[in-house]
Amino acid sequence: MAKAWVLHEAGNISLDEVIIPDPLQNEVRIRVMAAGICGSDIPRIYKTGAHKMPLIPGHEFSGVVDSVGEGVDPLHRGKRVGVYPLIPCGECGPCREGSFELCRHYDYVGSRRDGAFAEYVTVPVNNLIELPDEVSFEEAAMLEPMAVAVNAVKKGTDRFSVGREKKITIIGMGTIGLFVAMFLKEAGYNNIYVTGNKEGQQKRAESLGIDHFTFQTEDISEAYGSAVVFECVGKSETIVRSIEMAGPFGRVTLVGNPYGDVLFKRDQYWKILRDQLTVSGVWNSRFNGRDDDDWHYVLDRLKKKRIDPRRFITHRLPLDMLENGFLVMRDKKEDYCKVMMAEG
Repeated sequence: MAKAWVLHEAGNISLDEVIIPDPLQNEVRIRVMAAGICGSDIPRIYKTGAHKMPLIPGHEFSGVVDSVGEGVDPLHRGKRVGVYPLIPCGECGPCREGSFELCRHYDYVGSRRDGAFAEYVTVPVNNLIELPDEVSFEEAAMLEPMAVAVNAVKKGTDRFSVGREKKITIIGMGTIGLFVAMFLKEAGYNNIYVTGNKEGQQKRAESLGIDHFTFQTEDISEAYGSAVVFECVGKSETIVRSIEMAGPFGRVTLVGNPYGDVLFKRDQYWKILRDQLTVSGVWNSRFNGRDDDDWHYVLDRLKKKRIDPRRFITHRLPLDMLENGFLVMRDKKEDYCKVMMAEG
């Protein structure tokens, strides 16, 4: 038997004894070494529930392969790995084109099948990314949100074709917005304006070398006319503001998951037309096992020490104390950024 946080129904999660899962054909079992709590985990645990329950949440994680199923090379045992949590069907149109993140019939670790807030989790071998010795388990547990940020940066800058001197704005300094800023800075962009709503967010932005931070309640007129705007909140008012802040021929990249319906007034819609804005959405990240995908982009920069996401870990908790992390994020009574389950 092993321990895991089991979501029985919305608002009812408990640390239970569960059977250690056996890997099926083409799967491996991973001993979880680190797992991050995603912002999406909190409403799943306390409000909406998961697609099926009981279920073990957790999709940002890393660990060591300790068992392999039928059809998997035994040499995988003992490998240090990160895990792409989206499990594509492999048969739909996007899958046949290699765009697995757009799969129409996907499974997903931690929301549709058991995830990583546990001692052990099983995943398909094709979803593994092997870790070099230079990359820690904690860093690897942040591969997923960092890859989402990279996907956004590539789309927003048209794969870095936007001039490095251009004005760029990021609305929202949660984890994803912070990582967007981190990768923009790493790519050589310096004229970056960000908005947030907490002093802790300001300090973290400044630690990246961001000089232009404003609180969302303050005057942000200086950021208007941006060549690129990243919307990392998902609220109707901030999505509308992102349209307003873009300059002629500007690019608006929508990253935040929507809180509800998004409504545009006629003049706001006119701005999209008359300024010939490019509005694009970002969903998940590109993972195809090749060096040119978003995950390998992040891994390369971790290996070369060009980025340091560990500075944004504000809480480290053992498995049996992880509920404290859920509550910190739910109740927002103290500053936090990345809350991490890390053993040993």
